[in-house]
Amino acid sequence: MASHAPEDIVRRATAAFNAGRRDEARELCEQGLIGTPGEPMMSHLLAAVLFASGEIEAARGHVEASLVKRPDNAAARLLAARLARTMKDFDRALSHLNHAIALAPQREAFIEKARTLDQAGLRPQARQAWNAILDVVPDNVEAAARSGRLAWEDGETELAAQFLERAAQTDAPASVWFDLGLARQDLRDYAGAAAAYRKAIELKDDLAEATFNLGVVLQETGLLDEAMRAYKQAYRLRPASFGNIAMALTSASHGGLWLDENSLRRALEG
Repeated sequence: MASHAPEDIVRRATAAFNAGRRDEARELCEQGLIGTPGEPMMSHLLAAVLFASGEIEAARGHVEASLVKRPDNAAARLLAARLARTMKDFDRALSHLNHAIALAPQREAFIEKARTLDQAGLRPQARQAWNAILDVVPDNVEAAARSGRLAWEDGETELAAQFLERAAQTDAPASVWFDLGLARQDLRDYAGAAAAYRKAIELKDDLAEATFNLGVVLQETGLLDEAMRAYKQAYRLRPASFGNIAMALTSASHGGLWLDENSLRRALEG
């Protein structure tokens, strides 16, 4: 006969959740909370199950209930912070994170704080937080990527390229290669930019921005035929990019002329 002790229910629910049986885990927690309302372990676990299922508001209620009983649970604070960030309640998220870090200064909490500062638009604090993570974990791809993107947005192009090249040393996503392409393009390293955009497209072949920018840097190096192939792909992916393509083709040092808009459209559709 199954035990109804909270610890046993939590153990069974955790095993079910880890095995991918979310409904079973949820039912165990909900039934357990009927017998022991507000039990902090079960409330915390139920919050995690609901969060994994996308039920953010309900999850937040349960983790906050858990913290009423156990305010110094660092793991619950971290989950509460993630839920608050998802709901764009950044002040509350940062409050939970500062508490969690004071209790247990773990890497995961520092990364979550950097994400929260970043998403809240607190750029100087976010840059400082991501850079601090890199000081401790030099190969953290997310920290290098975000440091690079934020540096690029702040006009620090050479620094951005350094961070992004660091991020690209491992299995970086298409977004990192795209941002590296932007930085190299601004530095007029057109060959390097083209290589980065091609890698981004290889990883995500529907990335219209990378395809368009590839056309631009190929055009800048005088490879107009290759540029046109890239522009054709960009146009197929995003017809609304026609205006940008037309401007790029007619304003760059290496470009082309078309008698009218329809002739250019035909060339891109061909």
